[in-house]
Amino acid sequence: MRSTLTVHELEAFLAVAELRNFRLAAERVHVSQPALSRSVQSAEHKLDARLFDRNTRRVELTREGEELLPIARRIVGEFHDSLSDLSEFVAGRRGRIAIACLPSAAAALLPRAMSVFQATHPRVTIALEPVSAEFVRTRVLDGSADFAISVAPPRQDGLAFEPLISDEFVCVCSRGDPLASRRRVSWSVLAERPLVASGPASSIRQIADRVMAQCGLAVQARYECANISVVGAMVAAGLGIAAIPRLALRLIDMSALAAIPLASPGVSREMGILTRSGRSLPAAAGSFLEVLRRQV
Repeated sequence: MRSTLTVHELEAFLAVAELRNFRLAAERVHVSQPALSRSVQSAEHKLDARLFDRNTRRVELTREGEELLPIARRIVGEFHDSLSDLSEFVAGRRGRIAIACLPSAAAALLPRAMSVFQATHPRVTIALEPVSAEFVRTRVLDGSADFAISVAPPRQDGLAFEPLISDEFVCVCSRGDPLASRRRVSWSVLAERPLVASGPASSIRQIADRVMAQCGLAVQARYECANISVVGAMVAAGLGIAAIPRLALRLIDMSALAAIPLASPGVSREMGILTRSGRSLPAAAGSFLEVLRRQV
């Protein structure tokens, strides 16, 4: 074999092999009859074998042509199937979306958007990874996540942030606590009761600590836990109170708890879409973000 046959040559061979007529075969592949004949001759030259016995009355496959026929069908079929898959991917109708996100976003923002998206994109799979803000940034920068839903990064080196929603901080206490009857409470109340805080790596903890410092409150957490649902359970057990953004309440059993807006000052964390600067999103990821923007 002198060189590899092209898909075009294989398609020309298949058309002639199946129709046994060069004129009809040329019409099928939308070329002139001389062009079709040249493609078949090129295939024969490359294989150094005659593929058809032909005269003015009939066209028949040679033994070499019969051997090539199932191979050509398989190669051409796989080629067109692959092109179809690629077209589906480019159009955003097929593929995989990897999303890194804060746990609160995973619970409160994404499931509804995923449901709406899957109704129109059933061939797209979504991998959701709830992690802390620090790891969210890492996932986006190293490319293991197409995008993330998180708070704005402290530094945006290599990252782009699009605001999506403001998440209000509230004071969480047990339903039997006198605070539960108030319409709002000041951040200073956190210095008056035992404080149950989330872990140091949490964006919740970092924002709460910054606000309390700005208010001149010297507050030492009595209890600390990286798992926000456990923080809620500790508050429900009467161990103290906590400052938590509303979206994170989706991760907590609130049946025995109350959430009161925190004021003086009122504080919200801005959450949004985090992407890597200069990196194009796959079509499916871009389509999902369009759905998400409409849902929030």
